[in-house]
Amino acid sequence: MARYTGPQTKIARKFGEAIFGEDKAFERRNYPPGQHGLAKRRGKKSEYAVQLMEKQKAKYTYGILERQFRNLFEKASAASGVTGEILLQLCESRLDNIVYRMGIAPSRRAARQIVSHRHITVNGENVNVPSYHIKPGDVIAVREKSKSLEAINNSLANSSTVYEWITWNNDTKQGTFVAVPQRLQIPENIKEQLIVELYNK
Repeated sequence: MARYTGPQTKIARKFGEAIFGEDKAFERRNYPPGQHGLAKRRGKKSEYAVQLMEKQKAKYTYGILERQFRNLFEKASAASGVTGEILLQLCESRLDNIVYRMGIAPSRRAARQIVSHRHITVNGENVNVPSYHIKPGDVIAVREKSKSLEAINNSLANSSTVYEWITWNNDTKQGTFVAVPQRLQIPENIKEQLIVELYNK
């Protein structure tokens, strides 16, 4: 299966929330797509359906494919601690997500493209793998030749969100992944325990 590149609003409407960020089209029609979107659905969703929906939401939110997501879950299961929380921490530690959180890109999809096109360095080395795992203390920066890119500068100018686990210097266009975020610091509305229950069936 290839990565999803279709309409984001359609997916957001499926889950009933703007999982890809601010979306004016979603605000106008924040109900499921299809001719019966506004109608009240009969019957109650099964436990499996609820768990599967939560997993799909997490995958779409972070732009991760099924095999990658399962690998992250297995890595989280092998680590000591709360599996669901570690899973989200691993998702947050991906390079494309950090680039998005730092404001270098307006969305995770754009962040993946910026990373793939070699505009980002990690500890001074060019990295073009969006799934690259960032460790606490790593320095992420815009490559010297890419600092004048209009897309990056526009995104940084419109970015105002500050995260406690990340530092960013707009003058040098570089930041540091200070620490792995705790669950309360991760703003995504994901019920990770449902994902853990689904994989453990």
